[in-house]
Amino acid sequence: MTQLNSDGIYPCPVCRCGHIQALPLMDALACDFCSEIFIADLEKQQLKMLSRQPSLLWHWNGRNWVGARLEGVELGWGYTLAAVALVALPTALIGLTIYIFPPTPGTPLSWLPYVWAGLAFLSHLGIIGWLVIEFYQFPVGAYLRATRQHLLSR
Repeated sequence: MTQLNSDGIYPCPVCRCGHIQALPLMDALACDFCSEIFIADLEKQQLKMLSRQPSLLWHWNGRNWVGARLEGVELGWGYTLAAVALVALPTALIGLTIYIFPPTPGTPLSWLPYVWAGLAFLSHLGIIGWLVIEFYQFPVGAYLRATRQHLLSR
């Protein structure tokens, strides 16, 4: 296991495709792929992303970055419970309605309630996914671009 130091080259915790290394004449590190700028806390073995507030923090375990978390923000069980409720309750309500009042078989739109329940589930799950991506500001575009370049280079 290697210690985090200012002279090393490490994998980028944001795009996971580039490498971060020290910027010349600065106390900062930068990724050669996604151009994110970081500050390293060598005592705590942490990396702090500067481009957002509150900053994202990662801890270096000697091999890779672990525990992306927001500085000063603690997400508890309440947020997880609210996310599960936002996905499960509307879908369950629609499913219960379909169970109590089933569509008449053979009618032209008998498939519609089932599709509606599926779309309710997928749309609410998409909302939660979008909120997670926005909260952590995961660079989806940079990740897809890196994946495409990696596949084309093979």
